[in-house]
This record gives sequence, structure tokens and C-alpha cells, in this order.
Amino acid sequence: MTGVVLGVDLGTTATKVVATRLDGRVVATAEQGYALETGEHGEAVQDPQAVLAAATKALTECVERVDGEIEALSFSSAMHTLLALDGNCEPLTPALSWADHRAADIAKRLRADEQLALDLHAATGAPVHPSFPLTKLAWFAEHEPELCTRAVKWAGLKDYVLAKFTGRLVTEHSNASGTGMLDMRRLAWHEPALAIAGVHPDQLPHLVEPTKALAMANGIGGLPSGLPVIAGGGDGPLANLGVGAVRPGMAALSLGTSGALRVVRDRPGVDERGRVFCYALADGLWVLGGSVSNGGVVAQWASEVFGVPMPELLAEAESEPPGAAGLLALPYLLGERAPWWDPDPRAVLVGLRREHGRAVITRAMIEGVGQQLALVLDAVRDAGAAVHEIRATGGAFRGPLWSSVVAAAFGQELSFVDGNEGSGVGAALLGWRALGELPSLDAAADLVTPVGTVAPEEIASRRMARNRPALERIYEALRELDS
Repeated sequence: MTGVVLGVDLGTTATKVVATRLDGRVVATAEQGYALETGEHGEAVQDPQAVLAAATKALTECVERVDGEIEALSFSSAMHTLLALDGNCEPLTPALSWADHRAADIAKRLRADEQLALDLHAATGAPVHPSFPLTKLAWFAEHEPELCTRAVKWAGLKDYVLAKFTGRLVTEHSNASGTGMLDMRRLAWHEPALAIAGVHPDQLPHLVEPTKALAMANGIGGLPSGLPVIAGGGDGPLANLGVGAVRPGMAALSLGTSGALRVVRDRPGVDERGRVFCYALADGLWVLGGSVSNGGVVAQWASEVFGVPMPELLAEAESEPPGAAGLLALPYLLGERAPWWDPDPRAVLVGLRREHGRAVITRAMIEGVGQQLALVLDAVRDAGAAVHEIRATGGAFRGPLWSSVVAAAFGQELSFVDGNEGSGVGAALLGWRALGELPSLDAAADLVTPVGTVAPEEIASRRMARNRPALERIYEALRELDS
């Protein structure tokens, strides 16, 4: 088929539209940015109307660049967003992003009851953490009760945009599984979680399959009314689809400012210790994994602190032998998500000596990120998911240092793919599946060919594996300190 599906990816700071053929080839793109506004009490919000305007403009521009038939739209979005809507589906609040941590105290209070937190996590697949809408809603119920009485619906940002495109307020199982309120085995709202959040099921969007086809209501972007609009899914699960990591044992690793590791399997569930998330993809497939808050940001921090351009500093760090002269780092500059799901820990250097300079410290921090990702990989395997292939994408891997460090931490080869548009391409491929043109989602694995590999250095890998249990113990010990 010579037509395209438009994958519309609503990101944290920009919307990107990718026109994608059935073979996964991108033939046109467009992008429009917007602000993520932050505040001193953990606020990190988007203007939903600005996001809607940006999505409409990016869609219009992409349509103008497409030579051929447009078969459908399909949506991806950053997960864990939340906003209140009135009876006319107009926003009463900004859209709280995943980075909004105003509910940190709520999350800490819930996690103080360890059994409650584990039960919620086991039922919903989502950890108790301020990133998730469960704790955000509990925060609104406690701090803004008057707003809660005016809110007719609570929805995700994509749900709002989709409603403006189609006239229907729905949410699909993929993003719903990232709220902390979806029973992942029944694919229905989890009543104990709703009680904590202070909402009723009728205050949430209607649940649909990710492949559900709606219809364009008003010809946005020059597209005809009635054009299929596929509900889509979360950016993490769809990134796996976009890079072809959709068969058992195939993991997707993304590493930019932050990072994530995810593997697809055919059933829901998490590990007993509650270290990984589990989100729906589609067609009975689930994504198991974890996101880390600290990725390339540690190199940005080191560059700013030492006053050295990042390329120069990374070259210096690369020249240092693996092991960073015995210096160990817990790189928690921004707290941490997986596998601890703890917004409070601080970064720590262990074994610091006078002779350690900026290159050693930088290398130790990068090795610390590699170790944190390896802890996520360990937790994924403990949850029963084999990982025999890792497809890696992200800006951090443009240089050799990050690649060699992460491969050594994993003790496993990394395969690199061109995946800058992974979530948007994943949305488009989901659209092709919804149209019945893609025979199965695992067919996407054959559409992506790795462009290179990096093997782990054996001695460095053994050293990192030996040190990893000590890093876990250091983290646990630091939790006892009064900050």
C-alpha cells in the first residue's frame, strides 16, 4: 500500500507528526514545540490548549508534505498526564506532566504502608510515585477540594486532544495502565485505587482498546471528516513497537536526559519487590520495565560544574580506565524512579580521594547510570522476562563512552537503531494494525534493521557486576539518614 498513517506524538515539550508507510518508512515529518512550566513546589505543567494548537499546526504542516493517500491518524503521548475538565470538555487546570512532583508527600504517605503500596502496584502495574495520576488526584482531593467539586471529568492530555479531534472523550488501555488506577488483569478501573484518588469511574474517560478507530469530527488539519483516528497508546510502549522490540526477549533501551528499559511479553504482572512497571501495548501484549530519572543529565551537570564543554569532558572521561579509579556513584541528581521509585535520594560519590579529578568523577557518574539501568534489567528478569536482545536509541549514545559503559553494565551486546521518531512510528504502525494492514504487532520486528552493535568489555563487565550489590546496600543505608 502506498498510503501513509500519520503518527501524532504528543511529547512533554513538543508534538511531532510522522507520516509512515506500511513498511515503517517515514516519508514526512513536522514538529511544533511548547513550554513545560515548572514551579518551586514541584509543579511541571503544560497548557493543554497550547498543546492542541501545536498538534493541529504540526498535523497541517505534515499533511502538506505528504504525497499520497492519508489512511488514518494514530496517537502517542507522554504518559502519566492529568487535567480536570468541565462539562464542555474545557480545561479547568493545566495538564500536570509526569515530571510534576507536587504529590511527593502523598506518595510517601502511601508508601509508608508497604503492603498497601505493593498491593496497588501488583494490581495496577504502576508503582506508587508522585509521577502517576493516582497520587496527583489524591493531592487535588486534599489541597483543592473546591476544584474537585467543579471537575466533571479527569483525563490525560491525549484524551483531551483526541476529544477535540473526534468529539469523544476516551482513554485507551495503554495510557490508562500508566495512571495507577487500572486493574491490569481485568482492564477495568481498580476500585481501591479510585477510593484513594477520590474519584468515581464516571469521572474518568471511557476505556477502549488502543486499536479502537474513532472518526475525525471536523476536518482538522485539512483532513476529511470521518477519517479514522486510532486511539493509540503511551509513548513508552509505542517506542518498543517503533524500534521493533516487540518479540519475547527483545528489549528497547532509550537514553537521553533520562532513560528507560522495556521488554514486551504476552501477560501482565510485576516482580514481587515492586521494582518494575507493567503497561499495556495492544493485542494482549504488555511492556515490562522501568524508567530512570538520571541519564545524560549527569554529564550535563558535570559539564556545568567543571566549566568544561561536554564533548571535551566526555573525551577526558573516556580516556580513564573502566572502574573510575575505584570511585562509585549513585547518580541521583533528580531523585530516582526505577527500581526504587523514590523521589528523595540524593547523588552520592563513594570512595572519593584527593587525586580524583573531573574526568574520574564524570566517568563514575556515567558508570552509576549504567549500574542503575542494570538494576532495572535485573528486576525485569526477576519478574520472569528473558532479555536476549537489546535495541538501543537516544542522544546519549552518539559518543562511544555511554555505549561501552552501558554494554559493560548489562554484560550484554547493544544493537543500535535509528529511533529518533520511535513513539510516533510506533503509533503509526499501531494505526496500520488497526486498519488490518499489519498482520500482527510482532511483524514490526522485521521492519527495523540495527545499524551497529557494541559488545561488553569483559573485565569491566565483571567489575560492575561485582559492585552492583554494594550499590544497592549503599542506597538502603542512605535511606536511614535524616536529610
